[in-house]
Amino acid sequence: MNAINPFADPIAAIGHALWMSFSMFWEMLWALILGFTLSAIVQAVVSKSEMSRLLPDDSPKSIATACGLGAASSSCSYAAVALARSIFRKGGNFTASMVFQFASTNLVIELGIILAVLMGWQFTLAEFVGGPLMIVILVVLFRIFLKPKLVEAAKRQADKGVQGRMEGHADMDMSVTEGSIWRRIFSGKGRTSISHYFVMDWASVWQDIAIGLLIAGALGAWVPSSFWQVFFLTDHPFWAAIWGPIVGPIVAIASFVCSVGNVPLAAVLWNGGISFGGVVAFIFADLIVLPILDIYRKYYGLKASTFLFGTFYAAMAGAALIVELVFQVLGLVPAEHSAKVIEASISFNYTTMLNILFLILAALLVMRFFKTGGPKMLRMMNNPDHH
Repeated sequence: MNAINPFADPIAAIGHALWMSFSMFWEMLWALILGFTLSAIVQAVVSKSEMSRLLPDDSPKSIATACGLGAASSSCSYAAVALARSIFRKGGNFTASMVFQFASTNLVIELGIILAVLMGWQFTLAEFVGGPLMIVILVVLFRIFLKPKLVEAAKRQADKGVQGRMEGHADMDMSVTEGSIWRRIFSGKGRTSISHYFVMDWASVWQDIAIGLLIAGALGAWVPSSFWQVFFLTDHPFWAAIWGPIVGPIVAIASFVCSVGNVPLAAVLWNGGISFGGVVAFIFADLIVLPILDIYRKYYGLKASTFLFGTFYAAMAGAALIVELVFQVLGLVPAEHSAKVIEASISFNYTTMLNILFLILAALLVMRFFKTGGPKMLRMMNNPDHH
């Protein structure tokens, strides 16, 4: 990673950072479109309307259901948090609601695809192994430390209906429930639903993706490797393995980036020397970035939001540390820190071909979105009172 001093030649430094950002975007574009398309298909055939009824308690069955419903939902962190509160307000269990939002951001299809493209299959495997482990740790912590009085106070605050981000997106349910799965997907209503979910998901996360790419490009272009090596203790492998899961969520909190937008930044941190578990903890931590912590305060009150931060952080760091140890023992940690933070010129290769094919698919979905009243729904996304 050849860093450029931004003060020595600002124009060249900014150009270098923007080029790195665009290179990462080009590398992951087809994967983003594929992931959001698959997510839209799942959302189009899985109804949100009965979620509260399906999550009445924190039993293993309800927790497993929350994981499945979350994995079938949107990857937008703000929408996941808003929908979790909606489930809680409608009678869903508080623990199961929190598990749902964890699964919504850490067990979704598009995240695994982008991790594989930018960082390698090992990180995808770590995400889908560590995600359920993190949820188990969270449930145990809730059972030990969560008091009924705190849940009651959170419920009173939640019932006030204070607005957050992506409320309309969280409430949107256009799922098709008649007929077989294939009939739902290929029916006129199914294709319309898929196109609407596809565009809505992009609209809800494009800012996080853009900010994540810009931050990743700047860090990759301007910060020398020597800084990361010292910060992540790369000369001390034992302490680095412990330090990574601890500091990973802290970096995520400060970065403000959530949803799939944090993957490019994770790639830069990995190239810089953060441990394998540190990358996993960083990706998990999209639900404790500063804007979302403020939403917890609005939704559930200061005491409940403080409790959520403490237990979420412990579950994220703990799961990432276990993943680090297990993957080290099994020899699954990549030997080289070489994520695709690329600087080479874009050429006509398989990535370009895939991008062209999936851009055509995206264009077809966007066209159907515009032909079927999509813009009106998009305007109502952040106005759920009229949704």
